[in-house]
Amino acid sequence: MLRRRTTFVLASLLIMGLGIAACEDEPDDEPDEDAAEILEGLDGADITVGSKEFTEQVVLGQMLVIALEEAGADVTDETSLAGTAVVRESLETEEIDAYWEYTGTAWADIFGEEEIVEDPDELHEMVAERDEEENDIVWGARGDFENSYGIAQNQEIAEEYGVETISELAELSREDPEAASFCVAEEFATRDDGLPGLTEHYDAEWAVPDPFDEGVIYTETADAPDSPCHFGMVFTTDGRIAALDLELVDDDDNFFPEYNPALTVRAEVAEEHPELVELGDEIIASIGFDEMQELNARVDEEGEIAEDVARDHLEEVGIVN
Repeated sequence: MLRRRTTFVLASLLIMGLGIAACEDEPDDEPDEDAAEILEGLDGADITVGSKEFTEQVVLGQMLVIALEEAGADVTDETSLAGTAVVRESLETEEIDAYWEYTGTAWADIFGEEEIVEDPDELHEMVAERDEEENDIVWGARGDFENSYGIAQNQEIAEEYGVETISELAELSREDPEAASFCVAEEFATRDDGLPGLTEHYDAEWAVPDPFDEGVIYTETADAPDSPCHFGMVFTTDGRIAALDLELVDDDDNFFPEYNPALTVRAEVAEEHPELVELGDEIIASIGFDEMQELNARVDEEGEIAEDVARDHLEEVGIVN
């Protein structure tokens, strides 16, 4: 069994105290911890917050920025930086102090592990212990919702080819690569838990156009067959899946790991401001799958500003006034 560090044990105790073990889609709308007390401890703190550039990351990043500003912290907003590699490097080189990461991304992409860990708690514990021990990076509590990679198709393509699983899609790709045309984003095209690993795992031969912007993939997939994207890479919490009447292809051989979000913080900063980790735990405990999908849709489908969506949620759950 991997050795637990004191900070990780304390974080685990805090998680128990907050009652985060909720049902998948039932977040704690009334946090047990007094958010005001946590915020009070961050008054005057100097914190730089980063995030990746897709909608969910920006919304979560803005939640942290807004809550810290409410606390009276001196906040530098570096949200929407770039992809995983850039944001993670920024944390390791002390250009930012905290950002939201996903357990599966750390396991497969950052650490390069291929072993499938099905239990989300075990995966969270493994990446948290390893990251603190090897990189002096502390993980907060994991969220109850998962934002995984997925493959989507529209109803016309589903009826034409009858694909329900990725195994069936891979079989189609070996018979007719163009029929299995698969559009992906630039980061997914190079990640171990993305296109290279997926292609090898399922022995696929799909036709892959040049990478698309993540947002464009949804509309191009919805427009098939009048687009190059019969199938498209999506994020499972993205509200555009339902809005565009797309359906997910089942990952029947469980290639994708669990992707639960958690706040990652430089250990030096977490030691100086332990309330920062507590604040991240408070925020992520307030969000379930349905809530995250709705927040994403408000930005992507309804055109609202991520900062406004983030503030609305924080006010609704009582983290800020």
